[in-house]
Amino acid sequence: MPPPNIVDPWLASRRFGIVIDAGSSGSRLQIYSWKDARIVNWHHATEVANTLPRVEKGVEHGEDWVKKVEPGISTYANNPEGVVEHLRPLLQRANDIVIPSLQPETPLFLLATAGMRLLPPDQQTALIAATCKFLHFHSVFRIDEPSELGPCGASVRIISGEEEGLFGWLAVNYLMDGFNDTTDKDRTTYGFLDMGGASTQIAFEPKPEDRKTGKGLVNVTLRFLGGTEIHHKVFVTTWLGYGTNQARERYVGHLINKFEHTRRPGGDDVVHDPCLPKSLTLTETPVHDEDAEAHARKQHTLVGTGSFTDCLAEMAPMLNKSTPCNQPPCLFNGVHVPPIDFEASHFIGVSEYWYSSENIFGLGGSYDFVQYERAASSFCGDDWKTVLAKHDKQLDAAHVGGDGEVLKNGTVVEVGKWDKPVARQRLEMQCFKAAWLVNVLHGGIGLPRITDPGGNRSTEGEHVADNAEKLGLGKDKPRFQTMDTIGDVAISWTLGKMVLEASKEVPPRDKQQPSVPDPHEVKEHLPSPADTTPAKPINGYTWDYFDFDDLEDRLTEKLPHSLKPERLGFSIVTLLFWVCALVLLFIVASKLRLRFRWCQRRLRRLSIKRDDREALDSYAEDGMGGSIMQPSTPTISRPASPVNYSSRRWWSLLAFAIRRVFGRSQGAYAGKSFSVPRTSYQPPRTPGYMTPVNGDREPIISPGVAQFVFAAPADGDVPSTPSNPLYALASSRNTSQVNLHATLTPRNFGTLSRGGSGVATPVPRVHEY
Repeated sequence: MPPPNIVDPWLASRRFGIVIDAGSSGSRLQIYSWKDARIVNWHHATEVANTLPRVEKGVEHGEDWVKKVEPGISTYANNPEGVVEHLRPLLQRANDIVIPSLQPETPLFLLATAGMRLLPPDQQTALIAATCKFLHFHSVFRIDEPSELGPCGASVRIISGEEEGLFGWLAVNYLMDGFNDTTDKDRTTYGFLDMGGASTQIAFEPKPEDRKTGKGLVNVTLRFLGGTEIHHKVFVTTWLGYGTNQARERYVGHLINKFEHTRRPGGDDVVHDPCLPKSLTLTETPVHDEDAEAHARKQHTLVGTGSFTDCLAEMAPMLNKSTPCNQPPCLFNGVHVPPIDFEASHFIGVSEYWYSSENIFGLGGSYDFVQYERAASSFCGDDWKTVLAKHDKQLDAAHVGGDGEVLKNGTVVEVGKWDKPVARQRLEMQCFKAAWLVNVLHGGIGLPRITDPGGNRSTEGEHVADNAEKLGLGKDKPRFQTMDTIGDVAISWTLGKMVLEASKEVPPRDKQQPSVPDPHEVKEHLPSPADTTPAKPINGYTWDYFDFDDLEDRLTEKLPHSLKPERLGFSIVTLLFWVCALVLLFIVASKLRLRFRWCQRRLRRLSIKRDDREALDSYAEDGMGGSIMQPSTPTISRPASPVNYSSRRWWSLLAFAIRRVFGRSQGAYAGKSFSVPRTSYQPPRTPGYMTPVNGDREPIISPGVAQFVFAAPADGDVPSTPSNPLYALASSRNTSQVNLHATLTPRNFGTLSRGGSGVATPVPRVHEY
């Protein structure tokens, strides 16, 4: 297979999606593709506004978009690591089809069905974990992050039978254009019927009056290319044990149990089976409950009698229509199903409905009960040797009838690839499966049945066909038809899954519109008061502002695959978060650094001043204990503030510091008063008698003026009156504590001249303090 060419016009603006159907018998890879919705809207906006994205094969030509490996992954239950080699060729095919540049944005799903559902929970968990690990570390395809659904979220998980049926319903209606007709609001979509080996499913949209309650219905949302959304309420249910293989086991047990009640002692263990071709002999071991008799558990020989009518009557009780119905209406086995209006609803049957109609009888397509019953009766009534010889002859001649052949204008263009052993098994069970299909379709689901008055022997049934057409059962207006492909696309639940994924990628018309949810994410519940106040939507999502994990998940989805945690080994979103947090912390700390330093100095000053004020308060209480002329060299402190700091508690200083740190800057408080007053004083004026002469800087003492110097008071003797000149000196901006002994010296009166020599002892200036 040649590698994809990036310049291929077919690949331009193309998106891809990959689904691995992990069934019970094998795993099937299917690669789908579709054009980017933005490009389609750019070229054909009005033409495609009310249509869904067109999902196609993942290749332009050929069948390389599909690959199957056997057996199913459930066989690796006891060896989970063995699933790696099982999936490796599928992953290699996906890498070959999808060009590398598109792989990181291509979603990959591995969805397991019936085989995995039968395993114990611990084995299911081990297999899912091994599968997730392999896909994570050996591919760059887009895989969900861990969630409550599993280690790979919704990308690798086990789906229920209801989900499988719902995806099938999506596929059928997509291929039949069931979603594109928006003119009739009451028009229902196509119903979906699927029958496998273990179960059978039904999915359909009830009538409008039955959809109003919404009880038991699944909400399905799809987005057209124009951005508008459509909503459907679909009923889906599964009957476990009602697939063809499980039904056969129950039927054999029922038949042998009935035989045991009429068996003569010592008689042969030969059971006549009307659901096998005439004279076909099989040896079967019945499946019974533990309370069954010992003889009933032994092998019995079944011999076919080839009576289609008796076969239908024999298996009718197996539908369990007498089971109590807890929630009417019910169809069979007590399972609730809303009323089905076959006059308005059209149903499509796939899987066993198609195989049992087409592969032997060649009656696939529009279902005609008269023709189907006639073909089944003829096949069951033929002798087994005749049936086998006829089929082998057709197979050798490459003309296998309905067994896998595709006819166009009467010409066989493709022949089935079944070998003779597989075809033989199909022939052996064809009579039973044909009868079981009719039993479920008419006796169980309730599709109207038209009976040919002449029975199976009649060859003239035109009047019956006319009646069938009146009831919508003819070929012109089929109420039920079996299909395997529509156009060149096979009907598969995997297609329905991809239709949903392609619809999710369509940009919404409103940016605040939420994304299209998966059906399994829709939970019907009564809103609580907390639910009625939604969080603020961002880009179509509702985020919890305080949930960092949710924020990280949302942002991680936008990253390229090479930057995701599984590739780097760490979360780049978390790394960027902490880097931003540290940068922000550094900026804030830098801005507050000066404030903290100022606060520290302020606290230290306040502490020193408090001690000085305590000393001054003590001096005021004791009085001036000495002459002011007594020489001494004290340390003069600022007098007491009018505010009584002695009554303030320690926490008041802390509160002041906090206000200073988180308040405005220091400059903003210029000229404003605080709890600690700070008075600014101008340098004292020079008296007139100390006027400088001849521009000299030093003043001249006028004659006749008494000159003296105050003796420095002792410690604690400074009066706290603002009229004291020392108060002005202490309030200077230079410092709050001045050592007069270090700066002031007594004048020497002997050196002064009264003769105006122009020389005088300099007086210290205020700023020198």
